[in-house]
Amino acid sequence: MNSSLIQLLVLAGIAVFLILKLKSVLGTREGFEKPPIPQEDAKPRGRKSFEVIEGGPDRDIIDHAPEGSDAAKALAAMKSAEPSFAVGEFLGGARGAYEMIFMAFEAGDMAQIKPFLSADVFESFSEAVEAREAQGLTIEAKFIGIRELALQDATFDAATREGEISVRFVAELNSVVRNKLGEIVEGSATEIKRQRDVWTFSRQMGAKDPNWLLVATGD
Repeated sequence: MNSSLIQLLVLAGIAVFLILKLKSVLGTREGFEKPPIPQEDAKPRGRKSFEVIEGGPDRDIIDHAPEGSDAAKALAAMKSAEPSFAVGEFLGGARGAYEMIFMAFEAGDMAQIKPFLSADVFESFSEAVEAREAQGLTIEAKFIGIRELALQDATFDAATREGEISVRFVAELNSVVRNKLGEIVEGSATEIKRQRDVWTFSRQMGAKDPNWLLVATGD
């Protein structure tokens, strides 16, 4: 055996020895391994506790009537008689009813609004329309919008379950009155005027008919 072969075998032996030595120190890994992620503390994190307060003031009422007032008490009684009743929703309906009734009255269309008026109010409105027509007068009106709307008063009769709510309106509109010849005798087609009214609506709470009737008007 020549010296070159002996030298090669010696080098190979040294290489095998080094590989085995490295494995014993470093271990064996394949590919890329993410470092171990420490587990979070098993204890649950502290959570803020909130105290639930029951029996607080009804915002739906005190947003529209002073807390503890007779009107607020009447509204609360209406809610007891009819749990689905909401003051905010009622006022939204009153806004739409005001425009519809007011504009129908101006146009003399009493048939359209008869279902929403009490007998007394219907008679009063009808007489005013008839008197206007007898004079040959017509009204041209354009409703611009309601500038102010607020609950003014409320009452409730526990015996009859009748609830009444008075609402104050401030509306803006253009209105002119014309005679038989079409001449303007009152108002202006360009001037915006404000119409102030206090209307009272009534309904038997808990009744199947959801409509409120206009039972009184004033300013």
